[in-house]
Amino acid sequence: MQIDLSVLSVTKIFDAFTAVDAVSFEVNQGEFFSILGPSGCGKTTLLRMIAGFTEPTSGAIHIRGEDMSGIAPNKRPVNLIFQHLALFPMMSVEQNIAFGLQRRRENKTDIRKKVRAILERVGLPDYGDRKVDQLSGGQRQRIAIARCLVLNPTVLLLDEPLGALDLKLREQMKVELKKLQAQVGTTFIYITHDQSEALVMSDHVAVMNEGKFEQLDTPQNLYNRPRTPFVARFVGENNAWSGSVHRCGESNVEVRTEEGLVFRTKAEERLQPGQRVDLFLRPEAMLIQPDPGLPGLNRFDVVVDSILFDGANSQLLVTPLKSRRELVVALPQNRQYDYIKAGDKIEIGWDTNSGICFLQR
Repeated sequence: MQIDLSVLSVTKIFDAFTAVDAVSFEVNQGEFFSILGPSGCGKTTLLRMIAGFTEPTSGAIHIRGEDMSGIAPNKRPVNLIFQHLALFPMMSVEQNIAFGLQRRRENKTDIRKKVRAILERVGLPDYGDRKVDQLSGGQRQRIAIARCLVLNPTVLLLDEPLGALDLKLREQMKVELKKLQAQVGTTFIYITHDQSEALVMSDHVAVMNEGKFEQLDTPQNLYNRPRTPFVARFVGENNAWSGSVHRCGESNVEVRTEEGLVFRTKAEERLQPGQRVDLFLRPEAMLIQPDPGLPGLNRFDVVVDSILFDGANSQLLVTPLKSRRELVVALPQNRQYDYIKAGDKIEIGWDTNSGICFLQR
């Protein structure tokens, strides 16, 4: 498999602030690779270094094996799409897409062929004569991508490109972008703070925090097997308890929470009795009124505070007895729970393999 992008121990320091701290990774040809993290974690700085707008303090960036040190942004085989798409409103769709090819001084016949071909690839074959203000938000997004793809970049860089869209259109464009990238086969490097975007679209995701990669993995592994407390908190929704290790077994540990609840769960690392830990549990891992015959469950009673109806994403907000810590419990769609009302006391159970705990540092 050919490697389109290699980032080798890249660091960027602004005065006394380290924005990117010795980051290394590789992206294979044709891959959809996302960098996910909160605002200020360094992801846009990293993208700007790949694009050539910012020089690394140290480290190297290679595209298709060629060192990009000292190579200007317009000479690199990459294109960059920002949140604000910067389409030219006075130009037609065809003129917008042709702009870069004209700057390269390609002949008019070739430009026309390439523009028509790329409009076909992005699913807008009859839109060449339209003005930008005649397009929907999703169509503008595809035209911005077409304008970059027509230049045949090795890597397409996308910096929060869906951020300006409304929620429903953003949900549609996640699917559109994933399908488009698979169709055209260009390597995408995607920057976002939205975990849903990263998980839905990507082959691999790097979770970034304070200038470093906390975990680089598949979306499935990030969600099901987080390796750090930050990833557990940031990726997906989680209930969390602080507590201490009460007892250690061969395959799990027993944790006593600050509220006095005792749970058996797996640990990400080897732990010792008395150590302080954080325990994480997904809302969908909790069973409502579990069968009394089910063995090996952690069981505890809660009071239902409220019911959050959201169709397939409906949830309960509950509080364990003798506790003030509110928990989120997913309502599964394969059973009816219409009988549950606010104020009810119900039992919750969860399997020991569903939770995960980390040593507090």
